[in-house]
Amino acid sequence: MRAFSNLLDRLIYTRSRNAKLDLIAAYLRETPDPDRGWALAALTGTLDLRAVKPAVIRAIVEERVDPALFAMSYDYVGDLAETVALIWPTGSEIDDATLNLSAVVDRLSTLGRSEAPAALAEMLDHLDAAGRFALLKLATGGLRIGISARLAKVALAQAFGLDVEAVEEVWHAVPPPFQPLFDWAEGRSRQPEAGELPVFRPFMLAHPLEDVVVDLADYAAEWKWDGIRVQIVGTERETRLYSRAGDDITGSFPDVATAFRARGVLDGELLVRGDVQGGEAASFNALQQRLGRKIVSAKMLTDYPAFVRLYDILFDGSEDLRSLPWSNRRVRLEAFVTPLDPERFDLSALIEAESFEALADLRMGARDAAIEGIMLKRRDSPYVAGRRTGLWYKWKRDPLTADCVMMYAQRGHGKRSSYYSDYTFGCWNEEGELLPVGKAYFGFTDEELKSLDRFVRNSTINRFGPVREVEKTLVLEIAFDSIHESKRYKSGLAMRFPRIARIRTDKPAHEADRISTLRAMIA
Repeated sequence: MRAFSNLLDRLIYTRSRNAKLDLIAAYLRETPDPDRGWALAALTGTLDLRAVKPAVIRAIVEERVDPALFAMSYDYVGDLAETVALIWPTGSEIDDATLNLSAVVDRLSTLGRSEAPAALAEMLDHLDAAGRFALLKLATGGLRIGISARLAKVALAQAFGLDVEAVEEVWHAVPPPFQPLFDWAEGRSRQPEAGELPVFRPFMLAHPLEDVVVDLADYAAEWKWDGIRVQIVGTERETRLYSRAGDDITGSFPDVATAFRARGVLDGELLVRGDVQGGEAASFNALQQRLGRKIVSAKMLTDYPAFVRLYDILFDGSEDLRSLPWSNRRVRLEAFVTPLDPERFDLSALIEAESFEALADLRMGARDAAIEGIMLKRRDSPYVAGRRTGLWYKWKRDPLTADCVMMYAQRGHGKRSSYYSDYTFGCWNEEGELLPVGKAYFGFTDEELKSLDRFVRNSTINRFGPVREVEKTLVLEIAFDSIHESKRYKSGLAMRFPRIARIRTDKPAHEADRISTLRAMIA
């Protein structure tokens, strides 16, 4: 457990991406099986443990530490695992050598609800502060230390001289603790084979189109839809849907999975049908009602019917088409789509434009069509993983902006756990009441974060658990992709991808925007 806890501790305080890769790679080379496999599962979010509820952890620490002291410490630190790790009374005998990572995973995976408090307390007694932090992160079901699944896979590839795309190809075919993967990495066996398993293949990604003008003779244009990118993988036995990050989201969209009765791998945009665009596709807000749900009710399936707008084809049956030019794959895709259920699958239409300038005019009106912008794909491009210069471009529409007033703030996580970095903001209604319209936690520099944190601490007027209410005096210019009707906020509105574009210390709060102004921006 000490090696894993030391890894987490060093990763948290390491900013450089390359340094993080080196740390993970060294750990994977030096740590024996199966500990390194379970660590890799934890870093990539594929460690499936029965999570211990935060309330259970709070209850056991309050048996050892004065509750008032714990509450004050938690308020200061901002992260439950870090607070408990630091404040937990040191056991009479630190012996983390007997608690290796495999033993911890085995114990956590077999805990019943009634057993969890005593078992967790016993393990905490045998660990130092770093070990306690690692244990609690595992027990609560998420590390949240700023390491993406992709970064961990790149580190694995670099550690053993593998191709990261080859690792991605077999990732879903090998369950944790990934013994066949390490046997292949260290030359003891051949590369694992996916066979007929519906495994994920890495997506081809696009570069932002900045100061580039392309020739439409070389590039095809199509709309960039406002949903989430998905991959549909169908075999003779089953169909799975994967998100862009490679997460299996089949359970959230069984209506799409059961409708796909073909063998192949397709790339497309997951959307929900609605009143927008003549009944074709609703806003992202409608799709969001279904994202992350493990159980989807019949009413949810009826109210928010999902479908996929198809962009590309990677496999037709067992035939790998990724090396073909885009124009050839497009022909194959058009043929593949024809027999599919039209309620669940349709083809992303190509945009006809006489010139790049004419295409720019179409993009200007893209907001009216409830889409994100335009995709430009080189006609002779193969389907290659990652971003390759000059092949695909995304030309997103310009963001909307509004001046809003900060209302509430909350501490962040990981490196930001000591700063108030998550801000809820609002706009004025016609009665002069400030109503929340969104929440943002990025878009500012490190220096601006310090300034915002200082404002929150000096301007707090009320507290609600970890949330601070502040004086309604600071105006933030918020950039966002779109705005939709929503029951989540009292204002009845919700922004898509809000971020802080500017801190408006020059603007009085009473001059911030009105709810009516935002409502007029709804597509």
